[in-house]
Amino acid sequence: MKKVVVLLILTLGILKASAISLQNETLNYKVLYKWGLVQKQAGTARLTLAKQNGHYTAKLIARSDKWADKFYKLRDTLISKMDERDILPVSYERIANENGNYARDIIKIERKVGVENGTVKGSATRIRRKKNATETTENTIELLAEGTTVDMLSAFYYIRSLDFNKMQPGYTKKINIFSGKKKELLTIKYIGNETIDLDGKKYPTYKISFIFTSDGKKKSSDDIETWIWANDRKIPLKMEGKLKVGKIRCLYTGQ
Repeated sequence: MKKVVVLLILTLGILKASAISLQNETLNYKVLYKWGLVQKQAGTARLTLAKQNGHYTAKLIARSDKWADKFYKLRDTLISKMDERDILPVSYERIANENGNYARDIIKIERKVGVENGTVKGSATRIRRKKNATETTENTIELLAEGTTVDMLSAFYYIRSLDFNKMQPGYTKKINIFSGKKKELLTIKYIGNETIDLDGKKYPTYKISFIFTSDGKKKSSDDIETWIWANDRKIPLKMEGKLKVGKIRCLYTGQ
């Protein structure tokens, strides 16, 4: 559930990332829980981006609504600092308060900018405190990857740099992702063009799917489907993922 909620807010083989200049922005979302005919807003999220001194800093703040707090209280903050030259991260931080459990991940990333197949190193400090506990644990682990590597937040800015108009439906691109405690493989699959309806307004979109696997073999979570606005901004408009019971959807509500 944790990964689904975060990523919903929440994507070089043949195709290289196209040049893109992101602008400062604030994007707002509502998070809906759907089970059968029941669909109810369960939370909200705000995604901000600011450019300064050669870097983009993205911040995601997500929280569950008051009624949902009774079942699963969530207060999450994600921060990703990305190099403006290739929109790939140099640091990542996740601060999570989920159902009484506190977690904080701080990842410092080392790599050569513009080197597609180079080595990427991550030093991850992980801080944990269980619900109702007074003791906090801390440990540091080293992460290693070869090639393009993103984190759980910068992934959504990376996909906005891709040229979907040059893709055929079914095209896939595999990159690495540092999720905090391990390196996973993220497969971005382009499904095709689709028009969606949000609050009575129709939007042309690029539909893609996020597929997560451990070391390229076993799925580490359910797929997440994302609809990207097919315009020059490429704003994620809709995201959907499965829970053990029902689905969770994230819908864009404006700036």
